Amino acid sequence: MKIQITAKTVSEAIDKALIKLDTTIDNIGHKIIQEPSKGFLGIGTKPAVVEVWIIGEEDEKEPEEKSEEKPEIKEIQEKQEIKEEKLTDNNYEAENNDAPVKERELKARTDDPCKTAEKFLNDIFSAMKMKVTVETELVDNKYLNINLKGDEIGVIIGKRGQTLDSLQYLVNLSINKGQSPYISVNLDTEQYRKRRKETLENLAFNLAKKAKHLRKNVVLEPMNPYERRIIHSTLQNDRYVTTYSEGVEPFRYVVIAPKKYY
Repeated sequence: MKIQITAKTVSEAIDKALIKLDTTIDNIGHKIIQEPSKGFLGIGTKPAVVEVWIIGEEDEKEPEEKSEEKPEIKEIQEKQEIKEEKLTDNNYEAENNDAPVKERELKARTDDPCKTAEKFLNDIFSAMKMKVTVETELVDNKYLNINLKGDEIGVIIGKRGQTLDSLQYLVNLSINKGQSPYISVNLDTEQYRKRRKETLENLAFNLAKKAKHLRKNVVLEPMNPYERRIIHSTLQNDRYVTTYSEGVEPFRYVVIAPKKYY
């Protein structure tokens, strides 16, 4: 039996389907009919539509074979995935910069990255009629730290930092397009990223307890590579659960699963 579920995110739709079908994520297959859209800078949204079905006997053979993997092999694969997640910059530079650009196409940087970033952001805030102070610091000519101050910081951060991430991505494009050396941008306001990291670590511990208690997989909402890496790193030494990522960007999510051999 196939059912279609509509929700804000793909993972939320899958969760609803699991409840409706009274089963676990291991026993279902799914197809994304419509991916959710968050619009530009969080403006304009579309719900996710997912078709879900219980895997038939013929389809269960491959998953069963995978589930019989030796724990040692499974752990090696999981550690490799964590390493792959860690390859991304703390602000997922690897998936959100404006290239790679071929070396022969790059031009030596002649501008001041700080001034370029300040002008770019001030133009945006001016168009939005927002009073925001932009503070910049260039470290080792490799890292550009930007701190924003103002009375409407909540608007700048957006839901779960999505607007802040979008602004960071745009600044990355504006200062790095066709220029060398590449400069990594870290855009923050009122230590939001530090507080978000602490929130995700607490979330990871709490959901790990839930997975251990229920002996069932716990699926998190889609996250960017940096946030997924925090979840993986927080639980990588847990004796009772393991973590892995599923899905396709930008809707890739973390699954916390109890280890089958404890």
